[in-house]
Amino acid sequence: MATVRASCPSCGDVETTTRAVQVLRCATTGSAAYAFVCPTCRLRVAKEASERVVRVLVDAGAAVLSWEMPAELDEPRQGAPVTHDDLLSFHLDLLAPGWLEAQVATLRAVELGP
Repeated sequence: MATVRASCPSCGDVETTTRAVQVLRCATTGSAAYAFVCPTCRLRVAKEASERVVRVLVDAGAAVLSWEMPAELDEPRQGAPVTHDDLLSFHLDLLAPGWLEAQVATLRAVELGP
């Protein structure tokens, strides 16, 4: 287990181990980052990583987590973008007694059909 020198935005330079570092690689874009929990303040830190940094961390024993971008990003978008007013209206709807239950009942009626 190797020692890794990293930088925490709160504490500055810190030392941790490869066991505490995780390499995060996006299979869709090829981009990579590494993440760790600062041993001093316990803040979770994530930073972009070049191929060289990834190679060094992996060779030293850091775990690799691969992930993919959600397929929904490739779906066509329709309609206007959601605004802050839309979010506020939705929030207020959720607070109204019985609103969610009414929406679920409407969906069930549509699913069952005539």
